Amino acid sequence: MKVVTFGELMLRLAPEGYYRFVQADTLGATFGGGEANVAVSLANYGVDAAFVTKLPKHEIGQAAVNSLRKYGVDTSKIVRGGDRVGIYFLEKGASQRPSKVIYDRAGSAIAKAELSDFDWDAIFEGVDWFHFTGITPALGDNVAEICEAACRAAKSRGITISCDLNYRAKLWTKEKAGEVMGRLCQYVDVCIANEEDAGDVFGIRATNTDVTTGKVNHEGYKEVAQKLKERFGFSKVAITLRTSISANDNLWAAMLYDGEDFYFSKSYAMHIVDRVGGGDSFGGGLIYACLNGYDSRSTIEFAVAASCLKHSIEGDYNMVSVDEVKKLAGGDGSGRVQR
Repeated sequence: MKVVTFGELMLRLAPEGYYRFVQADTLGATFGGGEANVAVSLANYGVDAAFVTKLPKHEIGQAAVNSLRKYGVDTSKIVRGGDRVGIYFLEKGASQRPSKVIYDRAGSAIAKAELSDFDWDAIFEGVDWFHFTGITPALGDNVAEICEAACRAAKSRGITISCDLNYRAKLWTKEKAGEVMGRLCQYVDVCIANEEDAGDVFGIRATNTDVTTGKVNHEGYKEVAQKLKERFGFSKVAITLRTSISANDNLWAAMLYDGEDFYFSKSYAMHIVDRVGGGDSFGGGLIYACLNGYDSRSTIEFAVAASCLKHSIEGDYNMVSVDEVKKLAGGDGSGRVQR
């Protein structure tokens, strides 16, 4: 099985530990980005995963490519060109102080990419699954056009298409997101969202839910999933359900609607090391389970367990194995030392 993901790979600059931006004398440098994070998850599970983007030819662009190669991601389809790698600055929150992200990604290589940069017929040769997120078309009308071209090419080949709605208010408005994602979602088979995305992008909201106060009504998301399926014809809708107690402590669960029934996962009480990439690790787990023929119950349990483990790992990438995920999904969440 071969998977292709498409998006932006960014340089992540972050103070050590829980230092604030205004305190920090040094910033640690790593790489990450929604679809790249999914590709790393899948490569770590033994899947043939390729990431597609555009990166500059200079050394920082090469360092970004190398960060993916390190974990076995196929980087052969990455287009080289442009002037800069997008950057995001991350200040990790603690207790009641939220994490903060500052973007410096305007004019990045992928944001200035052109339709002619990508030969999707060649990229999709022998591919079974294509994944993108709502972050990528938010980078500009040109990138949204590239996304649509990719979706058309994938659909014409019978490739399964998944999309994580991933609304980012710092990149575009809800109105623009609804317009563009409404067009792209017509091609999508598997939709992934969190407890806010469907409302922000499509105005489809769960009743009796207030994510600010931490109130998440699981039953309300059945209606959200049904409405998404009715509007776009998705074969599956997966929604992550995060109850935020503080920046450090969350309850984590998810729901899968397979068009016939609803499956709610077990809930995990997580003490968070790094929550960035949590949704991407859920997407990677979901795709892996689907590719391997898991039933709906096993699929959602695998995806949630994979994402739960990611919250314990520094950086964007989820560096866990299938066996580790299965062990947690099977009920061993003690965290006891393995000798």
